[in-house]
Amino acid sequence: MKDFMMIFIGADYQELGLSPEQLQERMGKWFAWNEKMQKQGIVKSGDALMPQVKRVSGPNRTVTDAPLIEGKELIGGFYIVQAENAEAVVEIAKDYPDYDLDGTVEIREVMVFEQ
Repeated sequence: MKDFMMIFIGADYQELGLSPEQLQERMGKWFAWNEKMQKQGIVKSGDALMPQVKRVSGPNRTVTDAPLIEGKELIGGFYIVQAENAEAVVEIAKDYPDYDLDGTVEIREVMVFEQ
């Protein structure tokens, strides 16, 4: 089995103006998806991310404070899952709760270094 990161890219729920009821319903979908994967033993870790960004870049270590992505795309969270291959993770990603909000799941294999 290999480790893969599923990176969730989509809109900021606050910017969408979801009602408390809509937010509760959406979180219920996330919790159900997570529970399903937990029962299958494929989720190693994962968290949601706050939309505020602090970026340090370049030789001068320039610091930027801002949401970095214009529009409706932001990295909202991630899961680390175990699967045989990327195609298996594509199947796992089919239950991602935010496709209806034009969300995207980016799947990347975790690189393992031998020391």
